Amino acid sequence: MSYFLFVDESGSDGQGPYETLAGVAVEDRQLWPLIQQIYSLEIEFFGRRITTGSLELKGKKILKNKVFKHASQLMDLPPDERLASANTCLGKGETHETPTRKELTALAQAKIAFVSKILETCVQFRVHAFASIVSNAASRPQSGKFLRKDYVYLFERFFYFLEDKDAIGSIIFDELEKTRCHILHGQMEEYFRKTDKGRARSSHVIPEPLFVHSDLTTAIQLADLVAYIISWGVRLPGMTEPSRPQLMDLGQKVLNLRYNAKRQQGDKEDFVIWGFAKIDDLFPRVRELS
Repeated sequence: MSYFLFVDESGSDGQGPYETLAGVAVEDRQLWPLIQQIYSLEIEFFGRRITTGSLELKGKKILKNKVFKHASQLMDLPPDERLASANTCLGKGETHETPTRKELTALAQAKIAFVSKILETCVQFRVHAFASIVSNAASRPQSGKFLRKDYVYLFERFFYFLEDKDAIGSIIFDELEKTRCHILHGQMEEYFRKTDKGRARSSHVIPEPLFVHSDLTTAIQLADLVAYIISWGVRLPGMTEPSRPQLMDLGQKVLNLRYNAKRQQGDKEDFVIWGFAKIDDLFPRVRELS
């Protein structure tokens, strides 16, 4: 048995309250059925594919404030009526025609319902989520040879998940600028080959990452949605930055995907290691560097 961990981030541009590094774990044999189901949901909610070509699901676009503003212009439309008007609205966007108020409302309502259904579908396909969350005001290091704390925490939680499943895992990133890819690749090699914790975790996590284009990889887009929703719509203890209340329902659905491991720590046999970790800064963990 093997799993893919698709990783993306939200808020790294400083535009959100939290910088969130999120990963979604999908079993190898479930990946293609999940992708096909997401394709079907696009047809169900929009009457067409909305992620073809260079188009992709981006949380900051499909769940931006303007979408919720448009969605609240009218009462919730019946699904069939919403579908027809949303499809018409998309068509007018291609021909640069001006959509009606109802069509804009229908498209916005369809976007929110679509994301909600995707998260419900992830539960059905046993998708699990992990995240490292840090305030955008937190201290952060310049690039160096050591892996940042948010990556260490994310990989740690993925390792515990794989250990529980007795499985092997591959890590797949949205492709960054090439120099940044080389830096991250080198940091992961340093961590998994030259630290005690990293070497132990390489028994389940394949240390060499894969890099893909997000517009060609549906599951990376899913990780982006999860990261964005966590940044704005999930508030764990200690997360005091402003949130967007209209995203809280979706935030709860993301929390339903969180995988929490239990391990013995000291006298506690069922110590919970939460799948979403709120951290104070991004500096490497000192105890991981040897």
